[in-house]
Amino acid sequence: KKDITADIVDDTLRVNVTVNGQTLTLKAKITYPAGKSPFPAIIGIGRGTGSLPPTIFTSRNIAQIAFNFTQVMSHTQKRGNEPINKLYPDRTDMGAYCAWSWGVSRIIDGLEIAGKKSKIDTKRLAISGCSFAGKMALFAGAFDERIALTIAQEPGGGGAAAWRVSETLGEVETLGRTSHAWFKESMFQYKEDNVSKLPYDHHELCAMVAPRALLVLGNPDYVWLADESGYVSCRAARKVWETFGIADRMGFSIVGGHGHCQLPESQYPEVEAFVDKFLLGKKDANTEVTIAPLYEKVDYERWLFH
Repeated sequence: KKDITADIVDDTLRVNVTVNGQTLTLKAKITYPAGKSPFPAIIGIGRGTGSLPPTIFTSRNIAQIAFNFTQVMSHTQKRGNEPINKLYPDRTDMGAYCAWSWGVSRIIDGLEIAGKKSKIDTKRLAISGCSFAGKMALFAGAFDERIALTIAQEPGGGGAAAWRVSETLGEVETLGRTSHAWFKESMFQYKEDNVSKLPYDHHELCAMVAPRALLVLGNPDYVWLADESGYVSCRAARKVWETFGIADRMGFSIVGGHGHCQLPESQYPEVEAFVDKFLLGKKDANTEVTIAPLYEKVDYERWLFH
């Protein structure tokens, strides 16, 4: 049995989750914009807007909610010794992405419980993070249908990239090279030559966000991110949105020439368009975004149809 209580104290959301008599407290600082509430909001992993430029959100009167994931589990978890294990002591096998997305969902529960006092419009929530937090944003968006817009920035292997494709690319984050702390240990039986036996792949993780909005941002300058694999996976996942006639809700922009987790000005328009359409309801924003100049000649269909 799970009991959840929540309150807002000094612009900080406090959520108490009690399971079997044990309580975990999550605190999330909310930065409110000017203007009249309720506000749309972005849940940023680590800080208010993740690694996206805050100006994109402050200039649009969007609130920022910082998710401190270490309150749930460290990114280098010691199995069985993390805060979430206090509530679920028998689930020592859980990977960090399972735990962290659980934490994001509890933050959203807290916003709903706080109601008008939160000053947040829970029908207009986004989430974003970069690198390992980009994977986290994608998992959270896949598992919680209350998130209207997911922006996964440079998520790499274990994020948008498909393990099967990454295995063919060389020195990238393959299934066998990703962090064991992040996933169930049983996944690693599918490393290297066994990857084709994996019962799922990450185009399906991306597609779980449908019919809601997803923007994947890539950076091919960082080989480890396996962005060619991310591109193939995004092309595959996008077929789901296309099938339902809502292809404008799924986009990707994979461009280099900038630091890891540093959104270049050239990528601002894609992010701004998705924010305008899916958080602010501006229907004329152009979110038909399929930008990957380096991979235009990649035969992604051989992966889709073989």
